[in-house]
Amino acid sequence: MVDACVLIRTERGKYRDVVGKVKRIKAVQDAYPVLGRYDVVVHVSAKDSKELGRTVMKVSRMVGVVFTETLVEVER
Repeated sequence: MVDACVLIRTERGKYRDVVGKVKRIKAVQDAYPVLGRYDVVVHVSAKDSKELGRTVMKVSRMVGVVFTETLVEVER
């Protein structure tokens, strides 16, 4: 398993829409809005790095997403 946090900056006022859409993705464990430089934090748990990559690409292409930054867990 590969776990990661995906930090998302959204278009102004679109964070609720993005959270709702992201939560429907299979590998997403949780997603919630935050205050600060980013608007949404997503916890992804994928079976391998390929699935993680596909999930992050799906998120980054969503309407309302400006950019993402992915923080991959190195050790638990």
